[in-house]
Amino acid sequence: MNRRALTALLAAVLVGGLAAPAQAAPITLTSGHADILDVDYAAGALSLDVLDGTGPADVERAPADVVFQVPAAAKITVPAGSAWSFLGPSGGTAWVLPQSGTPGLLYAGWNTLGVPAGALQLNTVTFRLIGVSGPGDFSVYTVAAGTPTRQFDSSDGLPDARTVARNSHAHANWAFTKAGTYTVTFEATAILAATGATVTSGAKTYTFTVLP
Repeated sequence: MNRRALTALLAAVLVGGLAAPAQAAPITLTSGHADILDVDYAAGALSLDVLDGTGPADVERAPADVVFQVPAAAKITVPAGSAWSFLGPSGGTAWVLPQSGTPGLLYAGWNTLGVPAGALQLNTVTFRLIGVSGPGDFSVYTVAAGTPTRQFDSSDGLPDARTVARNSHAHANWAFTKAGTYTVTFEATAILAATGATVTSGAKTYTFTVLP
Protein backbone atom coordinates (compact mmCIF):
# COMPACT_ATOMS: atom_id res chain seq x y z
CA MET A 1 0.00 0.00 0.00
CA ASN A 2 1.46 3.37 -0.98
CA ARG A 3 1.76 6.31 1.40
CA ARG A 4 -1.23 8.19 -0.04
CA ALA A 5 -3.54 5.18 0.30
CA LEU A 6 -2.32 4.49 3.83
CA THR A 7 -2.94 8.12 4.84
CA ALA A 8 -6.47 8.00 3.45
CA LEU A 9 -7.19 4.75 5.29
CA LEU A 10 -5.94 6.13 8.61
CA ALA A 11 -8.02 9.28 8.15
CA ALA A 12 -11.14 7.21 7.48
CA VAL A 13 -10.55 5.13 10.61
CA LEU A 14 -10.05 8.23 12.74
CA VAL A 15 -13.17 9.95 11.42
CA GLY A 16 -15.23 6.82 11.91
CA GLY A 17 -13.91 6.37 15.42
CA LEU A 18 -14.80 9.93 16.38
CA ALA A 19 -18.27 9.88 14.86
CA ALA A 20 -21.14 10.38 17.32
CA PRO A 21 -23.16 7.24 18.04
CA ALA A 22 -26.52 7.01 16.32
CA GLN A 23 -29.40 8.22 18.49
CA ALA A 24 -31.96 5.58 19.38
CA ALA A 25 -35.42 6.02 17.92
CA PRO A 26 -38.09 7.25 20.36
CA ILE A 27 -40.22 4.59 22.02
CA THR A 28 -43.93 4.67 21.16
CA LEU A 29 -46.38 4.23 24.05
CA THR A 30 -49.78 2.94 22.98
CA SER A 31 -51.67 1.83 26.11
CA GLY A 32 -51.38 1.59 29.86
CA HIS A 33 -50.40 3.96 32.64
CA ALA A 34 -48.18 6.96 31.84
CA ASP A 35 -47.58 10.08 33.89
CA ILE A 36 -46.81 12.47 31.08
CA LEU A 37 -45.78 15.21 33.52
CA ASP A 38 -43.52 13.62 36.14
CA VAL A 39 -41.84 16.19 38.40
CA ASP A 40 -38.89 15.51 40.69
CA TYR A 41 -36.84 17.87 42.86
CA ALA A 42 -33.34 17.29 44.23
CA ALA A 43 -30.33 19.45 45.12
CA GLY A 44 -31.90 22.68 43.96
CA ALA A 45 -33.03 21.34 40.58
CA LEU A 46 -36.53 20.69 39.26
CA SER A 47 -36.90 18.06 36.54
CA LEU A 48 -39.79 17.22 34.22
CA ASP A 49 -39.85 13.75 32.69
CA VAL A 50 -42.22 10.97 31.64
CA LEU A 51 -42.98 8.15 34.07
CA ASP A 52 -43.65 5.20 31.78
CA GLY A 53 -45.75 2.67 33.64
CA THR A 54 -46.88 0.71 30.59
CA GLY A 55 -44.52 -2.20 31.31
CA PRO A 56 -43.85 -4.46 34.29
CA ALA A 57 -41.77 -1.75 36.04
CA ASP A 58 -41.94 2.05 36.00
CA VAL A 59 -39.28 3.73 33.84
CA GLU A 60 -38.40 7.44 33.80
CA ARG A 61 -37.85 8.70 30.26
CA ALA A 62 -36.95 12.04 28.73
CA PRO A 63 -39.93 13.55 26.84
CA ALA A 64 -37.83 13.66 23.65
CA ASP A 65 -37.45 9.87 23.84
CA VAL A 66 -41.19 9.13 23.78
CA VAL A 67 -44.05 9.31 21.28
CA PHE A 68 -47.57 9.01 22.69
CA GLN A 69 -50.00 7.29 20.34
CA VAL A 70 -53.68 8.26 20.25
CA PRO A 71 -55.47 5.59 18.18
CA ALA A 72 -58.77 5.70 16.33
CA ALA A 73 -60.33 3.95 19.34
CA ALA A 74 -59.91 7.25 21.23
CA LYS A 75 -62.52 8.98 19.04
CA ILE A 76 -65.54 10.45 20.77
CA THR A 77 -68.54 12.44 19.57
CA VAL A 78 -68.40 15.99 20.95
CA PRO A 79 -71.33 16.45 23.36
CA ALA A 80 -73.88 19.22 22.94
CA GLY A 81 -73.53 22.39 24.98
CA SER A 82 -71.21 25.36 25.07
CA ALA A 83 -69.16 23.85 27.89
CA TRP A 84 -67.81 21.33 25.37
CA SER A 85 -67.11 23.74 22.52
CA PHE A 86 -63.34 23.61 23.14
CA LEU A 87 -63.46 20.11 21.59
CA GLY A 88 -65.08 21.41 18.41
CA PRO A 89 -68.66 21.62 17.15
CA SER A 90 -71.37 19.55 18.79
CA GLY A 91 -71.69 16.18 17.05
CA GLY A 92 -68.19 16.41 15.64
CA THR A 93 -65.24 14.15 16.40
CA ALA A 94 -62.47 14.56 18.94
CA TRP A 95 -59.77 12.15 20.10
CA VAL A 96 -59.54 11.73 23.88
CA LEU A 97 -57.27 9.72 26.15
CA PRO A 98 -59.73 9.32 29.05
CA GLN A 99 -59.19 10.13 32.71
CA SER A 100 -60.14 6.57 33.69
CA GLY A 101 -58.17 3.51 32.64
CA THR A 102 -59.47 2.05 29.36
CA PRO A 103 -58.04 -1.05 27.65
CA GLY A 104 -56.15 -0.18 24.46
CA LEU A 105 -55.65 3.48 25.38
CA LEU A 106 -53.07 5.38 27.38
CA TYR A 107 -54.12 6.28 30.92
CA ALA A 108 -52.38 9.64 31.06
CA GLY A 109 -51.75 11.88 34.04
CA TRP A 110 -49.19 13.78 36.08
CA ASN A 111 -47.48 13.45 39.42
CA THR A 112 -45.37 15.44 41.87
CA LEU A 113 -44.51 12.45 44.06
CA GLY A 114 -40.80 13.17 43.70
CA VAL A 115 -40.99 16.55 45.46
CA PRO A 116 -40.02 16.38 49.14
CA ALA A 117 -42.01 18.24 51.79
CA GLY A 118 -40.75 21.69 52.70
CA ALA A 119 -38.45 22.14 49.72
CA LEU A 120 -40.77 24.49 47.80
CA GLN A 121 -42.86 27.46 48.88
CA LEU A 122 -46.43 26.41 49.68
CA ASN A 123 -45.35 22.86 48.77
CA THR A 124 -46.57 23.44 45.21
CA VAL A 125 -45.38 23.14 41.62
CA THR A 126 -46.79 25.05 38.65
CA PHE A 127 -47.23 23.37 35.27
CA ARG A 128 -47.22 25.72 32.29
CA LEU A 129 -48.40 24.80 28.80
CA ILE A 130 -46.35 27.18 26.68
CA GLY A 131 -46.67 25.89 23.13
CA VAL A 132 -48.72 23.61 20.88
CA SER A 133 -48.04 22.81 17.23
CA GLY A 134 -50.35 20.53 15.27
CA PRO A 135 -53.32 20.29 12.94
CA GLY A 136 -55.86 21.09 15.64
CA ASP A 137 -56.31 22.18 19.24
CA PHE A 138 -55.00 20.39 22.33
CA SER A 139 -56.58 20.38 25.78
CA VAL A 140 -56.40 18.62 29.12
CA TYR A 141 -59.63 18.55 31.11
CA THR A 142 -61.39 16.74 33.91
CA VAL A 143 -65.07 15.83 34.16
CA ALA A 144 -67.19 15.79 37.30
CA ALA A 145 -70.96 15.29 37.34
CA GLY A 146 -70.97 15.53 33.54
CA THR A 147 -69.32 18.96 33.45
CA PRO A 148 -65.83 19.50 31.97
CA THR A 149 -63.19 21.67 33.64
CA ARG A 150 -60.30 22.68 31.41
CA GLN A 151 -56.85 22.44 32.95
CA PHE A 152 -55.00 23.45 29.78
CA ASP A 153 -56.46 24.52 26.44
CA SER A 154 -54.64 25.78 23.35
CA SER A 155 -57.86 26.96 21.66
CA ASP A 156 -58.15 30.13 23.76
CA GLY A 157 -54.51 31.22 23.81
CA LEU A 158 -51.33 30.29 25.66
CA PRO A 159 -49.62 30.07 28.06
CA ASP A 160 -51.87 28.23 30.50
CA ALA A 161 -50.76 27.52 34.06
CA ARG A 162 -52.00 25.19 36.80
CA THR A 163 -50.55 24.93 40.30
CA VAL A 164 -50.63 21.54 42.00
CA ALA A 165 -49.57 20.31 45.43
CA ARG A 166 -46.47 18.23 45.95
CA ASN A 167 -46.96 14.50 46.50
CA SER A 168 -50.01 14.45 44.22
CA HIS A 169 -50.97 12.07 41.44
CA ALA A 170 -53.88 12.74 39.11
CA HIS A 171 -55.33 11.73 35.77
CA ALA A 172 -57.30 13.73 33.23
CA ASN A 173 -58.64 13.65 29.68
CA TRP A 174 -56.03 14.55 27.03
CA ALA A 175 -57.86 15.73 23.92
CA PHE A 176 -57.11 16.57 20.29
CA THR A 177 -59.53 18.03 17.75
CA LYS A 178 -57.94 16.63 14.57
CA ALA A 179 -55.80 13.69 13.49
CA GLY A 180 -52.09 14.24 12.91
CA THR A 181 -48.88 14.88 14.82
CA TYR A 182 -48.77 17.36 17.69
CA THR A 183 -45.81 18.75 19.60
CA VAL A 184 -46.80 20.06 23.01
CA THR A 185 -44.41 22.05 25.20
CA PHE A 186 -44.69 22.13 28.99
CA GLU A 187 -42.56 23.65 31.73
CA ALA A 188 -42.59 23.08 35.50
CA THR A 189 -41.68 25.92 37.85
CA ALA A 190 -41.56 26.43 41.61
CA ILE A 191 -40.13 28.75 44.26
CA LEU A 192 -37.54 27.44 46.69
CA ALA A 193 -38.65 27.66 50.31
CA ALA A 194 -35.14 28.36 51.59
CA THR A 195 -34.13 31.21 49.27
CA GLY A 196 -37.21 32.43 47.39
CA ALA A 197 -35.46 31.72 44.09
CA THR A 198 -37.51 30.46 41.16
CA VAL A 199 -36.48 27.10 39.71
CA THR A 200 -37.60 25.66 36.40
CA SER A 201 -37.39 22.39 34.56
CA GLY A 202 -36.92 24.28 31.32
CA ALA A 203 -39.23 23.78 28.34
CA LYS A 204 -39.89 20.13 27.51
CA THR A 205 -41.56 19.09 24.26
CA TYR A 206 -43.83 16.05 24.00
CA THR A 207 -44.97 14.37 20.77
CA PHE A 208 -48.41 12.86 20.22
CA THR A 209 -49.47 10.94 17.11
CA VAL A 210 -53.25 11.05 16.62
CA LEU A 211 -54.44 8.38 14.18
CA PRO A 212 -57.45 8.94 11.91
